[in-house]
Amino acid sequence: MAHGDYVFYRYDPSLVAASIFTILFFLCAGLHTFQIIKTRTWYFIPLLVGALMEGIGYIGRIQSHYHPFTLGPFVLQSVLLLVAPALLAASIYMILGRIILLVEAEHHSPIPIKWLTKTFVTGDVLSFIMQSGGAGMMSTKKSKSVDLGQKVIVGGLFVQVLFFVMFLVVAIVFNKRIRREPTVKASTLQQGGKTGWVTLLRILYTASAFILIRSLFRVIEYIQGNAGYLLRNEVWLYIFDSCLMLAVVVMFNIIHPSGAVPGKGSRGKGDGRELYDLESTHQPNSKGSEDVVNQR
Repeated sequence: MAHGDYVFYRYDPSLVAASIFTILFFLCAGLHTFQIIKTRTWYFIPLLVGALMEGIGYIGRIQSHYHPFTLGPFVLQSVLLLVAPALLAASIYMILGRIILLVEAEHHSPIPIKWLTKTFVTGDVLSFIMQSGGAGMMSTKKSKSVDLGQKVIVGGLFVQVLFFVMFLVVAIVFNKRIRREPTVKASTLQQGGKTGWVTLLRILYTASAFILIRSLFRVIEYIQGNAGYLLRNEVWLYIFDSCLMLAVVVMFNIIHPSGAVPGKGSRGKGDGRELYDLESTHQPNSKGSEDVVNQR
């Protein structure tokens, strides 16, 4: 199962496991499509695309079960499963900014709200490009290109980990500040339950932790190299990548962000909430936010 000096698989790709995850990711993607259209949460489309890429990636592994020596299916699953989590991360980044605007707590954000989403999505795009480029290099016949591709992928994964750690720090700092000094809006809006903004914030923490663990796993996997322990044992891919990424997609099916942060042109469940669109002309008013706090 080799191409040039690079071995595609050091095991027989599991047909059962790949089939199960193909079905599950497509089912979740179908539900997300319905939820996005119904709630008009267009900002959540990157997660939907990521879920579809995961499903297509496992189709590649199904094909590799029958054609382990064929380059196409190997490249398909390798690239899509590698870069799909970057799209899941992009939606997570956008949700935090909307939560901050929803509770009118821009002054609690460590990063100015107009730069918050742009900063992390930029890092996400950079990571995506590096990982995609590295995976493309690894599909060539030349061993030098394969080695360079592995290094580029590791670099892209490190970028992803770095920005995720930064994101978690920002989210934790915001959470501590809003708990210590809540705004009137934060106290008025529903916090718990499936439509609570605090519940959604906790889901963001969990999803971010899962993607971070997955990224660290991939870093170790590529550092070990093609003959490393992780790439010689398929089970670790399903434990530290497949299961964790499926969990992220399912969590947002159950606790959909539209419950706390309604989509464009829609309203929240009975409390008059409307989407705070980061791409709109909304400009944070730090003075107004401070006045609200001072009134408490």
